[in-house]
Amino acid sequence: MTSVYETLERPLPAVLSAMEQRGVSIERSMLSRLSGELAQRMGALESEIHELAGEPFNLGSPKQLGDILFGKMQLPGAKKTKTGAWGTAAGVLEDLAAQGHELPARILDWRQLSKLKSTYADALPTYLHKETGRVHTTYQLAATTTGRLSSTEPNLQNIPVRTEEGRKIRAAFVAPQGKKIVSADYSQIELRILAHMADIPQLAQAFEDGMDIHAMTASEMFGVPVEGMDPQTRRRAKAINFGIIYGISAFGLANQLGIGREEAGQYIKTYFERFPGIRDYMEETKEACRRDGYVTTIFGRKCHYPSIKASNPAERAFNERAAINAPIQGSAADVIRRAMIRMDGALEAAGLSARMLLQVHDELIFEVEDGEVEKTLPVITKVMAEAPMPAKALRVPLLVEAKAEASWEEAH
Repeated sequence: MTSVYETLERPLPAVLSAMEQRGVSIERSMLSRLSGELAQRMGALESEIHELAGEPFNLGSPKQLGDILFGKMQLPGAKKTKTGAWGTAAGVLEDLAAQGHELPARILDWRQLSKLKSTYADALPTYLHKETGRVHTTYQLAATTTGRLSSTEPNLQNIPVRTEEGRKIRAAFVAPQGKKIVSADYSQIELRILAHMADIPQLAQAFEDGMDIHAMTASEMFGVPVEGMDPQTRRRAKAINFGIIYGISAFGLANQLGIGREEAGQYIKTYFERFPGIRDYMEETKEACRRDGYVTTIFGRKCHYPSIKASNPAERAFNERAAINAPIQGSAADVIRRAMIRMDGALEAAGLSARMLLQVHDELIFEVEDGEVEKTLPVITKVMAEAPMPAKALRVPLLVEAKAEASWEEAH
């Protein structure tokens, strides 16, 4: 543990402190416009939801929602919480939406817009510092089991990237006059680390050759050529690739792809037949965790899961999935820590004034002078790509994609 402490933990507070003090520039007017747009869309959704329910009710009240869904509409899957009210958590609504029920699907849309409005569009401007005019987040080094950093006040690591509204929030993170925002992102780092840790030759070779990994997986699984592949087939392989890392079940995959549970189960079975090393890795990892109570990342960080022996099957299964994922996610977190620790020194040594502002899981965000962009991008990508070297060289190359634009959204 000494080497984890000396190389990954002790040097990082100074790096994070500098990032927190630099802060990031946001465009207040864009956020207030977005807040108005979100309010309008929520109003329209509210009317639609009341119409579907056949009566007005308070969308923010789980009790009233439960009474409508399970009392009045008699939808399946009703469960009571400890307080005796119907459960209306996201998982319950997602299951109902997946079965084709429109009201729960609309409620989920409304909740997402409501969260974006209150957490970001309305709240971010309140974090603008009086003297700097910038937003300064706070990083926690030791808030997660896997070694991932987390950010609070405000949390900038949770802005949804797949929705149009989430992207509009990122568009409000802008570069000041004469500068650009650079986003540098590890491409598919967790799949690359899985290929290394589970020693999967086909995956490692595909990464080495710069192939489209999801298309290659689809080709292996469904026996179709990569050339001219149907996007739907690739999407299925992508869902399985990422799902496998998180220990997805046939039920979870069926929901995600909108297919039957049997078909989803068959996909997972075929996947393990094509890549037997992955199943071996999973079984060995669970076994090691049951024996030791923890799993380790490539760099030796311990992630503890003592509840893997719990008598409750649901708790046990959750801990098994977490234990499979932790060495992969934790190793990725360690790699980006190593990159961050070396970054300021490398930029300084190259005589560059770029400043690292934010870390969002597999991505680092910088502010760079317009005239220095061309010289800065290669330095950033080199430091990130070589972060695991030479201590724990990976069998698989790391690919870093970096782009400079006027806002975080354009650079991402």
